[in-house]
Amino acid sequence: MRFSEPRSSNILVLDDDDIVLLAMKETLEREGYLVTAFTSPNEAIKAVEANRFSTIISDHRMPEMTGLEFLDLCKQKQPNASRILITGVLTLNTVVEAVNKGEIFRFLAKPWIREELLATVENAVQRYALVETNEKLQADTLDLNEKLVASNTTLEDKVRQLQEQTIMLDEANQALERNFKHSLEICFRLIEAFHPILGQQTKSVVSICSEIAKSELLEPREAEVLKVASWLYNLGRIGLPRDLVSKSLNDAQSLDETEETLMRHYPVYGQTLASFVENLNEVGLAIRYHRERFDGLGYPDQLSRESIPVPARHLAVAIGFVECNLPRDQALEFIIRESGRAYHPEAVRLFMKSSNLTNLPKKVREITLAELEPGMVLAKGIYSPSGLLLIPEDKRLTGGIISKIKEHDFANPLTQRLMVFR
Repeated sequence: MRFSEPRSSNILVLDDDDIVLLAMKETLEREGYLVTAFTSPNEAIKAVEANRFSTIISDHRMPEMTGLEFLDLCKQKQPNASRILITGVLTLNTVVEAVNKGEIFRFLAKPWIREELLATVENAVQRYALVETNEKLQADTLDLNEKLVASNTTLEDKVRQLQEQTIMLDEANQALERNFKHSLEICFRLIEAFHPILGQQTKSVVSICSEIAKSELLEPREAEVLKVASWLYNLGRIGLPRDLVSKSLNDAQSLDETEETLMRHYPVYGQTLASFVENLNEVGLAIRYHRERFDGLGYPDQLSRESIPVPARHLAVAIGFVECNLPRDQALEFIIRESGRAYHPEAVRLFMKSSNLTNLPKKVREITLAELEPGMVLAKGIYSPSGLLLIPEDKRLTGGIISKIKEHDFANPLTQRLMVFR
């Protein structure tokens, strides 16, 4: 067989002469074509309406209608089919006009020659296949274009939705961040209200840890945990008696065994309070372990060396500098001296590298109103019982200023607590 798809090579032959029709049918079938033959144009038209043909061949002179009339009807019903007219009497001008109008594909003169007939039919079948393929390609292209337009529209909608969702997510994240910072601020205010010295120390620790967190030696998550933990590490102390906290700040060596035991639990209290927020689990661990020592003699769990979480190591150094009862230069010497004992050596090195020694937080201590002396610099402003600001923060005191302060009606000057820079 010449053709792999017989339907595409279906051929209709119309001739009112039975002998001519039989000769043409047998000639084409020997070449592998599927041939349907008719002697009546009306019967042939019914076949064209019911079946698809690649090529339609018609004689011109027939009783019911001419071949051109028949092929014109076929063109209306199957425009892609190749139409061939066979006649011996039609004028050249009529044939040329029929070809130009697209009514016929080829013209064969009678008597037809076998080789010419086969060549013409083969060209007609190939032409039909090309027209069908091109039409299908055009339809597929149009369908793909429509799908592409629809896909692009859908994609644009999805991109727009994604952009809107991204904006909403950014706004939500910003709101969450603002709320989180507000929560940290509230916690800090609670600490400061409970004990002003703790508030001042917390601010100093936050300042140092913020500088340490800028180092590329810390992973981003470790840096973030360190910064948050620096705000909250004192949170557990608000569950202790205030007098005990004051005693531990002023003279930690004077604590008895019971007091020492209570103090050693405050990191655990702080972790518990931080754990109420789900995403603060790592922060809670940094709070719990900020009193652990490199040599394993710390509390509450006696961790040592690399078992201490990285944020807790750096937090411990910052707290050690701020809380030691020493001037800044001596405090730095103390931190270096304790490297490899109380503090992780790498944490000490990063502290020294990250801290601008001239910008380290000032040391503060708590005194009573009666202990004020000329030359002291206030770490926090002094207010009258009615809330009037008497002396602002960072003011260096003189004898006259101290006398003026003491003239105000304080309930108990011996217990009124003030903070000054060391």
